[in-house]
Order: sequence, then structure tokens, then C-alpha cells
Amino acid sequence: MPVKKKRKSSGSDDSGLRKCKITSYCRTQTSTRLINPEDQFSSKKCLAWFYEYAGPDEVVGPEGMEKFCEDIGVEPENIVMLVLAWKLEAENMGFFTKEEWMNGMTSLQCDCTERLQGKLDYLRSQLNESSVFRHIYRYAFDFARDKDQRSLDMDTAKSMLALLLGRTWPLFPVFHQFLEQSKYKVMNKDQWYNVLEFSRTVNADLSNYDEDGAWPVLLDEFVEWQKARSAL
Repeated sequence: MPVKKKRKSSGSDDSGLRKCKITSYCRTQTSTRLINPEDQFSSKKCLAWFYEYAGPDEVVGPEGMEKFCEDIGVEPENIVMLVLAWKLEAENMGFFTKEEWMNGMTSLQCDCTERLQGKLDYLRSQLNESSVFRHIYRYAFDFARDKDQRSLDMDTAKSMLALLLGRTWPLFPVFHQFLEQSKYKVMNKDQWYNVLEFSRTVNADLSNYDEDGAWPVLLDEFVEWQKARSAL
């Protein structure tokens, strides 16, 4: 998942951190080490696994997250990390608390690297379930936004939309182009939610778009902009 920013703490140095983008659906490498499927999940083992990556504040932060991703064979930018964060109910991009880790990994019955690697295809498959995808999509808004802001900055919104809708929504490249040239600097939650509904219900040629519907102005302007371009 993207490394967003370090939490403020005494003596911390943020200079080496950068904000990354989740952009990949790529498959991950698989482990060559086998585990016995009959072994029971161990909370003690799971906690020890957590401390392999956690810092003194008992939080897996940017450095620990990078090592964690390397160990499980997944790029931090891979979409499966977003699904994992959703499963752990992580509140902050780039961080896992001990409570999030223990609750989420217990739910997944993962207490080591190999067990989690064995769950990656399952996590990826969640994206194919329409109702589950909606939950992940909505979760992504609060997960990705700065917690002192109510909206997503537009660069982050475009990156997350590319991740979530870029492969499945035929109009996404055009919509992305519209956002690039628009006056909008942020995207609020209502706009974010409605983009998904728009992508699922409005035809690619916009022929069934209801101008009198309750769409946000942003989407009205997109349709007007696209129709004007198509008429040229």
C-alpha cells in the first residue's frame, strides 16, 4: 500500500518518505516454503510476526511496511495491499496498528508469511464480487484521505480511481482526462461514491444519462464536456 506519511513523533525524520500510488493488479510471487495446513492458527505466533515489522510505538510504519511487502512478495503499490488493509480495517494508509493486525490476521487465520501468501488469491477475488467491491471502493476514500481533511486531494483521487476503475470502466481514460483539465482540486465523499454508480449504470456513449437525475455537478459537467468533444 502507498507509504503516505509518518505519524508525528519526537525525533522522527520525514525527509526520506514519499507518497506512493497503488497502481498494480500484478500477480505476486509465491512462496517456495510449505506449511502444514493442519497446523492451528496461533495468536502468539501472529503477534511475534507483527513485531518483526513494528516499531517501538507498536505500529507497522513505512519502513516496516516495506519489509512486510518484500517478505510476502507483493509490491507496496499492488492492489491486493488495499484489499488486505480493508480486511484489517486499517485507518491510515501505510500503517497497521497491533489491534488492526491481530484482529484482521485472526479473521484471515494468518499467523505467518506463508499463510498470508496462500490467501492472496482469495483477497484478489474479493474485487470480483460486486457488493464487496463497493465496500472496498468506499473504504478507499477514508483510507486514502488525509485525516484532517474531509475530501481527497485530486491527485490521490485520480490515482485511486485508476486503481479501482481503470481496468473495468471504459470511460475512465476520458473521465481522467476531464479531471486533469477541470477546476476541481479535491473530490468529496458524495462525488466519490457517485463516480462508482455512474460507472456501473451509465452507458459508455452516455445515451442513458439522466440530466435531471441527482448526480453531482461534477458528473453533469463531465457529461457536458464529453458530449461537446464528441460533437467536434
